Amino acid sequence: MVKIAYFDCFSGASGDMIIGSLLDAGLELEILRKGLAGLDFHGYQLTAEKVLRSGITATKFDVVIEEEKHEHNHEMSHHHHRGLTEILNIINNGSIPDSVKTKSSAIFRKLGTVEAGIHGVPLEEVHFHELGAVDTIVDIVGTILALETLKIEKVYSSPLAVGSGTVKTAHGVLPVPAPATLQILAEAGAPIVNAPPSENPPGELLTPTGAVLITSLASGFKQPNIIIEKTGYGAGNKQFPTWPNVVRVWLGEETGGQNDDALVLLETNIDDMNPQIYGFLMEKLFAEKAADVWFTPIQMKKNRPAIMLSVLAPASLETKLTEIIMRETSTLGIRSRPVSRHTAQREIIEFDSSLGRAKAKIKRFGGDIVAVSPEYDDCRRLALEHNLPLHEVSRIVASEARRYLNEQNPK
Repeated sequence: MVKIAYFDCFSGASGDMIIGSLLDAGLELEILRKGLAGLDFHGYQLTAEKVLRSGITATKFDVVIEEEKHEHNHEMSHHHHRGLTEILNIINNGSIPDSVKTKSSAIFRKLGTVEAGIHGVPLEEVHFHELGAVDTIVDIVGTILALETLKIEKVYSSPLAVGSGTVKTAHGVLPVPAPATLQILAEAGAPIVNAPPSENPPGELLTPTGAVLITSLASGFKQPNIIIEKTGYGAGNKQFPTWPNVVRVWLGEETGGQNDDALVLLETNIDDMNPQIYGFLMEKLFAEKAADVWFTPIQMKKNRPAIMLSVLAPASLETKLTEIIMRETSTLGIRSRPVSRHTAQREIIEFDSSLGRAKAKIKRFGGDIVAVSPEYDDCRRLALEHNLPLHEVSRIVASEARRYLNEQNPK
């Protein structure tokens, strides 16, 4: 079965509320600290404490900037503004898994594109005001690290409460939702709902960071079929008299398998595009939940070398992904056809091998283990630590992973 997370955002969401809910559901704060220590920036502390929100116990997660302790303001963050290029360098040069780098970078690029469009400036000139602060880097990278630590393979969300009234920003007082939040929701086609009733307008409930995290990670905005294993509540700063200001997360296994969603294959042939664009295009398509993206060398008319772009995705994303391809490439047309596939059950295990801690992907079919694939990043790290050939480390980890599985599930 697939391990999933469902975020119930009946009171909106922010980056700290999302991480708070995952901490409340069992993620260890120290693991998050160690993971984020791989990024080359400092001057902050992470805290988490239990609080009450309208009678509900929740975890309040905070990023405390050392020179601004006790002055942290969730709505206005004036410390450590950074441009997109600097943020991407921090992420991509960090000692964190490549998958975390890719997903985090894609989310920041999406934020940058939205901000550039709203303010009418080139992408490379975007400076992130609220979005570029240290706490938002922590929120975005920390959320991806948290989901991978918890071995979450798929994310769902409820429709998103945005709030009402106004919000103070670096550009003045603006109506809720803030322009960046509104644009993120529009591009994702995300459903919104009215906030629970209150005597006074609640203000901003859904922040740009919360919006881009949920819309980037969620495979759908519906309550999934789930066997619930754990729940958690992440507290926001505001307190309301009539409802708890929290994000609620459900962790568990999805029932019904992976063959329920209709798939579509999008293809186009391109012979006149700067090769540098392909990497960015792949990153953007994966950020929008494409199931797979690949490039095939081909020959076109006049014997020109060319590339065939292929994108496999849920049929529900066809319109969105088609627009991305049209806008980001030189193509004049895209082929589309429905496809079906048979999938094996997958799970990730983590265990102590004789060389050190390692992960392995387990492939099952018909209830039987048919393949064990060690994670490349772990094998690479262990090969460097022990000065061993990579293929030898992979063999050892795969063999010991099978032994570990047999010990955990003796027949």
